[in-house]
Amino acid sequence: MLRNKNIVLGITGGIAAYKCPHLVRLLVKQGVNVKVVLTDAASQFVTPQTLAVVSKNEVVTGFFDKNNNWNNHVALAEWADLILIAPLTANSIAKMATGVCDNVLLATYFSSKSKIMVAPAMDLDMYQHPTVKHNLKLLEQNGNLIIPAENGELASGLSGEGRMAEPETIIEHLTNFFSTQLPLSGKKVLINAGPTYEAIDPVRFIGNRSSGKMGIALAECFAENGAQVTLVLGPSNETISNKSINLIRVESSEEMYDATLSNYHDKDIVVCSAAVADYKPSNPSNTKIKKQDSTFNRLNLELVETKDILKELGNIKTSQILVGFALETNDLLQYASKKLKAKNLDIIIANSATDKGSGFGTDTNKISIIDKHNNIINFELKTKREVAKDIIQYINAFSK
Repeated sequence: MLRNKNIVLGITGGIAAYKCPHLVRLLVKQGVNVKVVLTDAASQFVTPQTLAVVSKNEVVTGFFDKNNNWNNHVALAEWADLILIAPLTANSIAKMATGVCDNVLLATYFSSKSKIMVAPAMDLDMYQHPTVKHNLKLLEQNGNLIIPAENGELASGLSGEGRMAEPETIIEHLTNFFSTQLPLSGKKVLINAGPTYEAIDPVRFIGNRSSGKMGIALAECFAENGAQVTLVLGPSNETISNKSINLIRVESSEEMYDATLSNYHDKDIVVCSAAVADYKPSNPSNTKIKKQDSTFNRLNLELVETKDILKELGNIKTSQILVGFALETNDLLQYASKKLKAKNLDIIIANSATDKGSGFGTDTNKISIIDKHNNIINFELKTKREVAKDIIQYINAFSK
């Protein structure tokens, strides 16, 4: 949910600032672009150098940098998808509530059109003071999101409410915020991807050249758009970078069938991009077949059809949007349209195995999208991630 988001982290002068390098590390680990704005008082608790190293960006500490160049707080505010101020002291709360703008962080705050999220931190009596409570209420009424202070040991030696929320808790609040802002928030998506391996014996198999790259790109883009994604992935060397994806590893077409069918019924969108084998050996050997065991130096394999996953899903479909793929070497649109109708699909993604840069194992793809209303859109050659975005945009529009 947080990957590729731009977040400005504002740090004010409280002891809880010592937690901020860890917070920045967690944000960067989630794929967030972080820029830190530090007040003069905050720099007494945590150094700009430390924050620059962990954020991989220069830290803003004033209206002018060390070379006397102007730090453009307006541009910084426009860059941000969200401004997070943590810790937020009673002093800065009062300034934000009453319009006092006497440092670069407050100038960025007052210039911002994006959402503001704050994590107050102070001693328990300060946190309970009627003026602080009033000012926090004003911030909330102005549209700021408040992450409540937590109960625990405080810098004064007292124990109670006032402790800044832990970095992990702040990450949860950010994730929840962005997940509800995304176009596919709340949607459940099932994708299958990659090849299948059909055993001849414990060593050999029948397979294909599918890498799973297209399906993985789809899974990650769906997740970035707020969907809850389950990915059933055949044997692939590709890695999944988005940790929110529920990954189910399978090998054979039978395992792919079982995993896809068992996860199908509660889904809103189902995309079958896997290159499932059409045939498998009828009687695979339990031991390795030796060369001398084959009659007249010839090995005869009897093949039988595998279960048709896409057709079965089309037969039992209720309210799901069902999307299939068609990879062909000739008469692409004709075969894809026929498959769309025969398997009761809503949308089919057609791509050619003979177009340069398209098909198995490449980082690019060239597709046509056909829907059940006979609409056809042709796309140029793009990276598979860009193709995934086009497909998701089409599915999202189709579902409305």
